[in-house]
Amino acid sequence: MILTEWLPFIILGLLGLTLIVQLYYLLFELSVVGFSKEKKDETENFPPISVIICARNELKNLRSFLPSVLEQDYPEFQVVVVNDCSWDESAKYLEEMEDAYSVLKVVSILEQEKYQHGKKFALTLGIKAAEYQQLLFTDADCKPADKKWIQSMARSFSEGKEIVIGYGAYMKEPGFLNKWIRFDTAQNALMFLSRAKRGKAYMGVGRNLAYLKTLFFTNKGFASHYHLMSGDDDLFINETATSKNVAVDLNPSSFTYSKPKTTLGTWIWQKKRHMSTGKYYRRRDKMLIGLFFSSQSLFWFSLLAAILLKLNMEVIVCMVSIRLAIQMLIYWRGFKKLGETDLVLLVPIFDIIIAFVYPLLAISNLFVKTKSWK
Repeated sequence: MILTEWLPFIILGLLGLTLIVQLYYLLFELSVVGFSKEKKDETENFPPISVIICARNELKNLRSFLPSVLEQDYPEFQVVVVNDCSWDESAKYLEEMEDAYSVLKVVSILEQEKYQHGKKFALTLGIKAAEYQQLLFTDADCKPADKKWIQSMARSFSEGKEIVIGYGAYMKEPGFLNKWIRFDTAQNALMFLSRAKRGKAYMGVGRNLAYLKTLFFTNKGFASHYHLMSGDDDLFINETATSKNVAVDLNPSSFTYSKPKTTLGTWIWQKKRHMSTGKYYRRRDKMLIGLFFSSQSLFWFSLLAAILLKLNMEVIVCMVSIRLAIQMLIYWRGFKKLGETDLVLLVPIFDIIIAFVYPLLAISNLFVKTKSWK
């Protein structure tokens, strides 16, 4: 009886508490990208740079996207492609491209039965083969926004910066799944890019990331998490980023666009792989991310309970309206900066989906381990 009497107050209290937590994240943790003013960099800081791409059986993607990297408008650069045990025609194609483009250097890894390796090994070989101090990373299925991609990212190395974090978007294609993947990517970007601009970087994405070669070797590369299949991008940044050594590039020319997954199953596999590295983040970063998504889920669960119990609807509508209005403003400003404005009207729908899907993915990750870097 006592529990029944107090249940409405508990549910409304939980709804109010999660609302406050969500408003904090919206106003202070996700808003920086949308409301920041990018400086127009007129400096001619063009350090020589090595672009590194790892590819395993990526012949189709290499044919589609590698030329756009090789033909960048930049004074001095090289492109290192690590052909990682491919058994398609990648080796032949790369040999032809190496003859055609003097900036291309191919590093080949042969399959060994007794030695299985992940992407980190391939990346390490690519970094060792790189001629220049500045390193810029992308994937074989990625296309730079335009010919100024290297120029934009390289400029950000000025003023003693050792890491440059860019936005790795997904290509726009028809269908609900494409919009969902792009929304999930853009929302995560609002968080980690905003944190990075505040001097609190905790991750980057390998589709569009740059750092110094000395930073890699000073920190012993991927040694601390080499046993993990994932984490060559986010865990490395989580370990090496400081309040002063990270730059964020939000110039549209700095973006890269990747081919998105085309089935729900492959996206779930990819998402679970990304989520599996989160437990290795610094404690403060784990708490930050965990509290955001747990409060998001609890907000919607407590709202559902409040509606089912027919509690004070005026209060409920007021809470939901406040959160939605602020959320739409923050996401509209942020998505506009990231070139994802077509997703804004879908924010309420995807917000609910995340509240229910993410907990299920997190639970399933406790029982399934990722075994491949691709």
